[in-house]
Amino acid sequence: MIDIRFSNKVSAALSGATAVAVLAPKGALDNGVHRIALGTDWAASLDAPAEDLKPGLLGAVGGTYGPGKPRRLFVGALPDKVSRHNSPTRAEMIRHCAAQVAGAAGATKKLAVIICIDDPSHAMAAGMAVARCYPLFNQTSGKERKGVVQVACVLPDGSEVKIEKSVKIAVDASRFVARLVDTPPQDMKTSDMEKEARAAVKGLAGVKVTAIVGDRLLTKKMGGIHAVGRTATVAPRMVVLEYKPKRKARRTVVLVGKGVVYDTGGLSLKVGGSMPNMKCDMGGASAVLGAFLTLAQTGSKDHLYCVLCLAENAIGPDAYRPDDILTMHSGKTVEINNTDAEGRLVLADGVSYAARDLGADLIIDAATLTGAALLTSGPIISCCATNRDGLESRAVVSGKLTGDVTHPLLFAPEFFKSEFTSKVADMRNSVKTRMNAQSSCAGQFIYNHIEELDTPWMHLDIAGPAFRDGRGTGYGTALISEIVNNVTDDELRS
Repeated sequence: MIDIRFSNKVSAALSGATAVAVLAPKGALDNGVHRIALGTDWAASLDAPAEDLKPGLLGAVGGTYGPGKPRRLFVGALPDKVSRHNSPTRAEMIRHCAAQVAGAAGATKKLAVIICIDDPSHAMAAGMAVARCYPLFNQTSGKERKGVVQVACVLPDGSEVKIEKSVKIAVDASRFVARLVDTPPQDMKTSDMEKEARAAVKGLAGVKVTAIVGDRLLTKKMGGIHAVGRTATVAPRMVVLEYKPKRKARRTVVLVGKGVVYDTGGLSLKVGGSMPNMKCDMGGASAVLGAFLTLAQTGSKDHLYCVLCLAENAIGPDAYRPDDILTMHSGKTVEINNTDAEGRLVLADGVSYAARDLGADLIIDAATLTGAALLTSGPIISCCATNRDGLESRAVVSGKLTGDVTHPLLFAPEFFKSEFTSKVADMRNSVKTRMNAQSSCAGQFIYNHIEELDTPWMHLDIAGPAFRDGRGTGYGTALISEIVNNVTDDELRS
């Protein structure tokens, strides 16, 4: 396993390093930031590769050999500017270059990564970017790669940045999230996910865990979660984690995650090669669990709940069917016209429970909900929908700061509610028009179950960034934590 550590001193990061990488904006490299930050004679060895590099759109990496130890030297030239919808932290560019370094460095015992950032607040995004290059899960038959990646940050003038403890906590939580998503489905049933959640919070002050399992879901009116998972070999469940701060809570925040541990599409079977990688469909539940861990460990001011809506959308004799009508936690009825639109069913129950039973002042749900989200904002940036202008603005700002960038979806019930019209129930679960803003409509379905309550609500569709190139990324941990920590009462009202 690769251990990722952080240092406030460049000299400490360099101590014992067998390889060193300096990642910096091209302009900072031209001004010699690598020589200033490293403060060593051999730093000048990076002058030539740094001069030759052209960063392009995503950054470029060059390398050379040191005088002894460190043996390998790398330099990554990052673009000096990014577009307005990108993160000014250059998180994706850092990840792009750090991945090249990870591949070239090979079985290095200790790699020091020195990152030049524009502002100390960018350290979180930089750390997350590096962490995504070193996933925890591995079941290859070869020897497991081991070593240390020591990260330090400097400003363009070469001065060192103090990296807060919260950065390490969030990075560790995001790597845990990515490991959950990477775990194959035979090892990540609903019960396994519950065990992981319980183990992760064991010993955390102020945290307790409860679960509603199997047919007990029906006694709690969770018709959506129960239907989606009822035919699987392991029962569906709602796992609820609760954190109470030591002092009077600022507000009650509920994080709700889609935890479909595997999605066959149900009787509306996924075909044409679209089923592989559906182990990632619990990425939303993993993300909110990671955010909950981060917030609880850093002493959140809020009374927090994390609601994991866990089910396997399997096929069997008792699988839910198109034409079934489900009664949801909200009391509303849903005619099924597509069993592969299951995520919104489990989320609708979770969000209604958050509002009605837990008394949420703010609900944030996260899900790998729609393939259309990738058509909307691509594989790097998530989509968000909310009934509050201020919350939307907070999410965009938080995404740019953490590197978990998100972009608003339309919130227009008057245009989207009719997509779910049913002649025999309150609504259907899938749209009648495939070309009418599908990701916005999916969010609308969830909101339909709490619309009369007017609770501040945000939906994050993380189908793109949660799982990239066959790997979980831990996306959402930092974004959700940042939103919860910094959203104001005025933003929740507006």
